[in-house]
Order: sequence, then C-alpha cells, then structure tokens
Amino acid sequence: MHLTPRVLLETVTTLGTLASLGFYTLSACALASFLKERRRKSEPVALPVHYLPPVSILKPLKGIDPAIWESFCSHCEQDYPEFQLIFGVSDPEDPAIELVRRLKEKYPNRQIELVVCDRILGTNIKVSNLAQMLPAARYGVLLVNDSDIRVARDYLRRVIAPLSDASVGLVTCLYRGVASRTLGSRLEALGVSTDFAVGVLSAKLLEKGLRFGLGSTLAFRRSDLREIGGFEAILDYLADDYELGRRIAALGKEVELSEVVVDTFLPQYSLRQFLSHQIRWARTARDARPSGYVGVLLTHGVPWALAMLLVAHGVRWAWTLFALTLTVRLAVGLVSSLAVLGDTQVLRNIFLLPLRDLIAPFVWAASFVGNRISWRGDVFYLKDGRLARVS
Repeated sequence: MHLTPRVLLETVTTLGTLASLGFYTLSACALASFLKERRRKSEPVALPVHYLPPVSILKPLKGIDPAIWESFCSHCEQDYPEFQLIFGVSDPEDPAIELVRRLKEKYPNRQIELVVCDRILGTNIKVSNLAQMLPAARYGVLLVNDSDIRVARDYLRRVIAPLSDASVGLVTCLYRGVASRTLGSRLEALGVSTDFAVGVLSAKLLEKGLRFGLGSTLAFRRSDLREIGGFEAILDYLADDYELGRRIAALGKEVELSEVVVDTFLPQYSLRQFLSHQIRWARTARDARPSGYVGVLLTHGVPWALAMLLVAHGVRWAWTLFALTLTVRLAVGLVSSLAVLGDTQVLRNIFLLPLRDLIAPFVWAASFVGNRISWRGDVFYLKDGRLARVS
C-alpha cells in the first residue's frame, strides 16, 4: 500500500487524538483518586493543641496585586493558636508597604512584621527576599505563599496538620484562579482549573506522590529548609516552589497535597499578556521537566481531533472521534473545576475552552524557541532552571 502524505497525516493525527483520549482517561482516574482521598480527610480537623505548632508565614511582595487587601486580611483572621505574618519588599518605596501598615492598625493583636530587603542575593528577587525575611521568623514551622492568595479561616489549621507526621516534609495546595473581566484573564483562569490542576493530579498518580510544591502554599519545617541549604540554594531558580518541593522530597520526605483549595486573583490580562504569561510558564515547565514536557503535546486532544477531522475530509468516523474527544475533554475539565476546585465561574467561561485548547499547541511550540522570559517587568535567560539577567 502506497503511503500518501494524506494517509500519513491522517494516521498521525488519529494516533495523536487517541493518545490524548488516553491522557484524558488517566486524568479522570487522577481526579477520582484525589476526590476519594479527600473524602477520607473530610472529617473536621480537631487535633490537640500540641499538633498545632506556632507558624511563621512569609509573604514576599512586589506592588499591588488584585484583591490584595482582602487576601492579607484573610491571613490575619485565621482560627489558629499562634502565628506571625512577615511581609518582605525589596523596594523601600513599594506601594504594598502602606497596606502592611494599615494591616497592623486593623489587627493590633497580630504579630505582623515588615522587612525591607536591601540586598539582592540572586536573580530570583522573591527568593532573595525570603532569605532576608527568614531571620525575622520566630518559629520552627514556616509557610510561604504568594501575595495574592486568599484563604479560609481554617486554612492554617488544615494545612499545618499533616506536618504532625514526621515523614511529611512539605504541604502544598491546589488553587482556583479568580478571573477579571478581560478575555486573557478568563482564559488564564480556565487553564488553572481545567489544565493545571489536572496536570498536578496526573503527575501525583503517575509518580505515586508529588515531588514538587506549588507557590499557592508551601508549608515546611525550618530544619528541613536548613538541610537543603536554605533559600540560598535556590536563589537563581525561576521555579522556586518546584525546586523547594523537589529538594525536600530528595531528603526522603513526603510532599503532601492538602485537601484545601485557595484562591488566587488574576490581573486584567490582555490577550497578549496572557500569551506572554503562558509562554513563560511553558518555558519554566520545559526547563524543569524536559523529558515529560515533550509529551505534553500529546495531551492537546481538541487540536489533534480537529486536525484529524480536516485531514480526513469530515468522514463519519472522524466526526465521531472528534465529538468523543471534545465531550471527554469538557467532562474532565468540568469535574476538575467543579468537583475538585469548587470553581463555579467555569460555567460562565467553559465556551472559551476550545479556543484555549487551540492556542495551547502554539504556546507549546513557542516554548522551544529561545530561552528569554519576561517576569515582573524584568527580562532573563533561562537555562537548567536558573535565571540570568539580560544585561
């Protein structure tokens, strides 16, 4: 049989579609496994006080993020015996400083400190700040999360509890992206709920546990941080949350994915800003896990199925496979968003999911073209996970 270009393309796109359906099946298993595990943990945490150690929360800041004041207040209103909040900035004129001062006035009984980090210890300014904030931490249990994270009143109680087990070295959390009204922001939120969470849970299932952390929450012991070389060991890494979790896991400790889901508030991304952020994230993922990242192309079911449909000239079997792929993709995305993350905004934005899926292969391809990334207004080169500032 003569293998014409059309037959070859039809075969490749069909195999790509079937591979994507295989990934969606794996994703469905990962979601079911997490939901089953969460049901086991659904009993209210009612541990003795000695299981709730005092905690130092470190929050590095740069500028004013969306809904940042409400996010700060949510941390001050924790139902937890003893904790301190340490905010850090590298610029003494940072506008976030005024919010921290207001926070101190509103919550005079809380331990709230501001550290102005006057040194640049490495290319990752966030980690540089964390290293300079650490001396202000009074307690042996640390929690780092992003400035735009909003949490429920029982957040600390539920996140810190797994550290009562000495085999657990780090606790991390999934998160919902709360979108603004712009198209770019809505596409970003869809990705968080239907792609990112699914990817994390699929990795957890395949690797029989997590080997990385998420910046939405990183709770760990100060002694374990010291053992991996402190924040200084990851000063030049872009994916500092990934590196922190990976290095603590390398100590033989478990990385626990909490049942808690937190909120992150997304900026009003334009479409261009959305694409720029996606490419930065994609290059970060490619650099951190190069072998696994190549296979990400086989998870883009809708583009594969559409390409197959076009190459096959719309024959009945191709339409059937396309409809099946789209249906399964939507089902997995909705289960991830609604059942796992409790993200009801997806119902308003789900019609945008095919558009986001069609953009994804171009982002994947663009991630291999160059190593430049733009991050918080600065431009860097990325190699082997490390950042080098563009002069």
